[in-house]
Amino acid sequence: MNSQLVPKLLVADADAAMSFYTRTLEAEVSLRVADDAGVVNHAELTLGSVVFAVAQSVEEWGWTDPGSVGGSPVLLVLTVADPDATAHRMVQHGAELVIPVDNRPYGKRQGRVVDPFGHIWVLSGELR
Repeated sequence: MNSQLVPKLLVADADAAMSFYTRTLEAEVSLRVADDAGVVNHAELTLGSVVFAVAQSVEEWGWTDPGSVGGSPVLLVLTVADPDATAHRMVQHGAELVIPVDNRPYGKRQGRVVDPFGHIWVLSGELR
């Protein structure tokens, strides 16, 4: 068995989050599971070989989204071909630019955005 880590991002509105990630990261929804009330318990998105999941926050289950706990303590580092363009798309669709994308002294081109659901993304690529 191969080990695999699939982060599940808990959000206040799973369908809006899936729409945001497909438009800005060019991810594809490969699976969407909702209960009878329409609450998305699990959805998987793929971005090349990367898989991540999204689910609706459900307080009764202890599933809290960043907005309900004062922000996210996790940085999601995503390596993409063009971090500048990815950051630009994310900001156009409601993300907040926290640190502009630029060449960093440690040998990467990186910047940081907070998506509309409170998750923090470090967008990384090759130096220019």
